[in-house]
Amino acid sequence: MNKISEAVISRLPRYHRYLGELLSQNVERVSSEELSRLMNVTASQIRQDFNNFGGFGQQGYGYNVQFLYDEIGKLLGLDKPHKMVIVGAGNLGRAIANYGNFKNRGFEITALFDENPALVGMKTAQGVVMDIESIFDYVKENQVDIVALCLPKEPATEIAEKLVECGIKAFWNFAHTDLKFADDVQVENVHLSESLMKLCYKIKENK
Repeated sequence: MNKISEAVISRLPRYHRYLGELLSQNVERVSSEELSRLMNVTASQIRQDFNNFGGFGQQGYGYNVQFLYDEIGKLLGLDKPHKMVIVGAGNLGRAIANYGNFKNRGFEITALFDENPALVGMKTAQGVVMDIESIFDYVKENQVDIVALCLPKEPATEIAEKLVECGIKAFWNFAHTDLKFADDVQVENVHLSESLMKLCYKIKENK
């Protein structure tokens, strides 16, 4: 398979979400034109994206929604569970931990860590918040696929570097900095403020 562009990869979760909604409505088949109208993406773009992975359907017959949902799920790695820990048990960290849909999609949050004495020992749905100093032993002794960083910039960078040394290969980073490591360490940098700024731009342009 040829290398898939980041633009195509970024659209896969959206396809998966819309197909999940169609399944909840008991829709069995969908054409690229119907999916186009739902997602506001051209039918041609949808077909081009799917052709990167073999097409998924017969021309003129549409797509089997369950099959397409499952196959895109496999492409996204959702066909197996992923264990995740959260570093930073403040408001954002706890909100992520309490979002039930992650578990429904196979993301199991196994522990939360924080350095704040007021938070360490707090009971959550995932157990007691643990002292951040224990995270390095924890990831060495337990299977951890993803670390979610809900920390300020400076400690996030330092802790992430130490976690890489402990063998962590994937970070979901909410810290206000872009983490960069060797190619074998995957990082998804999430900047909530940038998304809000884009919305502000759209508001300004439409006045």
